[in-house]
Amino acid sequence: MFKRMLLAGAALVLAMGTASAKDLNAVGFSVGTLGNVFFLTMVKGVEAKAKEINPDAKVTVVDSAYDLVKQTNQLDNFIASGVDLILLSAADSKSIAPAIKRAQAAGIVVVAVDVVAAGTDAAVLTNNTQAGELSCQYLVDKLGADGGEIVIQIGPPTSAVIDRVNGCKKSLAKNPNIKILDDTQDGKCAREGGLNIMQGHLTRFQKIDAVFTVCDPQATGADLAARQLGRSEFFITSVDAAPDIETALKSGKSLIVASASQDPYAMGQQAVQIGYDIMNGKKPDNPEILMPSILVTKDNVADYKGWNAPR
Repeated sequence: MFKRMLLAGAALVLAMGTASAKDLNAVGFSVGTLGNVFFLTMVKGVEAKAKEINPDAKVTVVDSAYDLVKQTNQLDNFIASGVDLILLSAADSKSIAPAIKRAQAAGIVVVAVDVVAAGTDAAVLTNNTQAGELSCQYLVDKLGADGGEIVIQIGPPTSAVIDRVNGCKKSLAKNPNIKILDDTQDGKCAREGGLNIMQGHLTRFQKIDAVFTVCDPQATGADLAARQLGRSEFFITSVDAAPDIETALKSGKSLIVASASQDPYAMGQQAVQIGYDIMNGKKPDNPEILMPSILVTKDNVADYKGWNAPR
């Protein structure tokens, strides 16, 4: 009799545990811009993991265009539609906090991706300080002891961009003969932005020795501007190691010589898994998960497992 009671109690506990497990039915994802293949690749990772957890899960993706007001409205719409999980690539890492709090008050887990955002339940991103250091250390080594005059193209006011620039400057500080001509122009992590900034810099400065851009689309735009204006005295380093940069490095015909890697597909997958775990009471030991970066150059690009590698 006592044994039957124990078995019945265990079955009841098991049933209650199963019943209390939360399903992942709907995910809302606000990205920086769908004009960047980085986010398109991340979306694929998000969708693949969400479908792995629940084949019927719905993933809704919206483009904030790095506009805080627009992104705030997007999060409010996700709240109204009753999603289970919000993934967020913040347009502004600090000012988006009130919208995050509203989502959490509605019982929705919020995970930041690519950049940190104030108040999220967790964040999954590249070690961006490391990425900036790697990219600019290559620049420092290539310029040598004599140094030179360089340009830094910045981007939106996100933690990722800030960390990359800080990491870059940490490497640059090792050589006092390197002079930064400008580090104030925001290319919005877009090719058009990199193109416009580089056109302006090439008009202002008769000599540039190197350029660091915070993301590959800007690097591609900077390279295009140089070709349009017939300038080739400098080289470009960046962050992303995206597929088009792989092609450029292999061709040897681009001014882009190095890019520190990111893995947006894996980042998206990990963000969904961590968000789902948090939904079910399993919080990560460290809420900020940093993914390592490696430097990709013409010398090792053949061995690089890039964004489109089989998963």
